[in-house]
Amino acid sequence: MTKRASENKKVQMMDIARMAGVSAATVSRALNGSELINAETRKRITELARSLNYSINQSAKNLRLGDNRTIGVVIPYGHSTRQHISDPFFLGMLGSLADALTDRGYDMLLSRVDSDRLYDLAALYDTGRAKGIIVIGQWGHHDQLNELAMRRVPMVVWGAQLPKQMYVTVGSDNLSGGFQATEHLLQQGRRRIAFIGDIAMPESALRFDGYKNALERSGIAFDPALQIHSPFTPLEAQAAVRTFLRLGISVDGLFAASDLIAINAIGVLKENRLSVPADVSVVGYDDIDQAAHSFPPLTTVRQPINIAGEFIVNSLLQLLNGEAASSQVIPTSIVVRETSRTVA
Repeated sequence: MTKRASENKKVQMMDIARMAGVSAATVSRALNGSELINAETRKRITELARSLNYSINQSAKNLRLGDNRTIGVVIPYGHSTRQHISDPFFLGMLGSLADALTDRGYDMLLSRVDSDRLYDLAALYDTGRAKGIIVIGQWGHHDQLNELAMRRVPMVVWGAQLPKQMYVTVGSDNLSGGFQATEHLLQQGRRRIAFIGDIAMPESALRFDGYKNALERSGIAFDPALQIHSPFTPLEAQAAVRTFLRLGISVDGLFAASDLIAINAIGVLKENRLSVPADVSVVGYDDIDQAAHSFPPLTTVRQPINIAGEFIVNSLLQLLNGEAASSQVIPTSIVVRETSRTVA
């Protein structure tokens, strides 16, 4: 057997839990001699672990002793697009979280899980590798996050507040942000405004609702032909805009659910000899660093990522201290740059 094959077969705490018919948390406590687990169960789990050559995870022991100073930060990925961790929004959020955690004496453990299996992130806590968990995004699986909350996994999610939510969220005011972006385009005299994004994602869905609200307030009927589906990845955004333009639908404004989508859309508009903003005004969402330096500089809705880490970490530490923590919505603002300025 090769070394790699051997490593792949390494027994994990979750494997022992499955064989013993108990939770990973029970296995962790049993292997650390916790009196909360009855003697017979402790003996059965210990013997099973020994027969499988399983060694106790030291971080799990640290968690039991209250010495764990590690917070897990999870960035899920969509199975089809596998949005890369180098996405500027993710990098900005990681920087904000790293600063907030460092200031409070905590380490950050970065992890990824398939967005269709968000419940897998509980292993970070169950095995003792992390004292608490921060999740970036809900990824269309609000139900799985509720299940984790019911299991009392200490967790704070960057995302939208949703009905029947059992977990704590911190996020920007997506509904207001979508309204501000669209209202700004309307004020520039644009009337055929398209929306591009993935409304299966809760945050994008609220931005889309804000877009429709602004149209309605201005007496403009929503046209489904102006809704463009696009994931948050560059190549897919480019493909979506190319497909839309081939339909020959009249458009003079574009609100993108992220700056990355907006910047890639501008490139495709230029490919098709459409001038920004003369022919099509464009507004993004996030205000990543690249927005100010794109060509032309991008008008966008600013999410205050620089302070988001503080809000998220403070909420998680409240939970870890046994205190109640409320979900929070951070205000957004529009930053006007060249992609939407009125052309004389």
